[in-house]
Amino acid sequence: MDAAAEGWAGKGHPHPRISYAGSSALARQIEAGARADLFVSADEAWMDEIERKGLLRPRTRVSFLRNTLVLVAPRDSTVKLAIRPGFALARALGNGRLAIADPRGVPAGIYARQALTRLGAWESVSDKLAPAENVRAALALVSRRAAPLGVVYGTDARAERKVRVVGAFLPAYHDPISYPVATLKTSSNPDTEGFRRYLLSREGKAIFQRFGFGTK
Repeated sequence: MDAAAEGWAGKGHPHPRISYAGSSALARQIEAGARADLFVSADEAWMDEIERKGLLRPRTRVSFLRNTLVLVAPRDSTVKLAIRPGFALARALGNGRLAIADPRGVPAGIYARQALTRLGAWESVSDKLAPAENVRAALALVSRRAAPLGVVYGTDARAERKVRVVGAFLPAYHDPISYPVATLKTSSNPDTEGFRRYLLSREGKAIFQRFGFGTK
């Protein structure tokens, strides 16, 4: 998003101000009346919530990005795991904890719980979690070696040199990781629609592709 904002500003427009947080936290802020023009959510469910409340401008919602879910470990870890039904995740954790975004509301944590449940591993690790407020916080636990393993987005793992990917979860194990964008009904910024269209343009999507996102 920072790179996209820079690209838009480079065309002579005012630089967008980006507010980062878990999708659930952002959605609740919007519901509480926080001033914002666009909402980019890391899953469809929180955008659904905002739409049900009548807070979106009609016909502006578009799903434009995709992501993957991966298991990560500290860079110098020697752990090896094949992600498949019944895999020994709890044993690999030992006395450590699994870093994930909070599965009670943060999309990355919800996807992680879905995947681990479908793989038959959730029950064995549900009492060995290190839940974080967002996926970047979960990644930081692993990069700092505060957790031996974590489940994060592929794009976040790619951006952190202090972790390595142990394995990727097949898309069949969790709901599609889909990122929608929409204009909020309260937006009065004349640049809002232009920036939204820029994010959806070939040029805008190419920026996200550089960081490992899939596009729609």
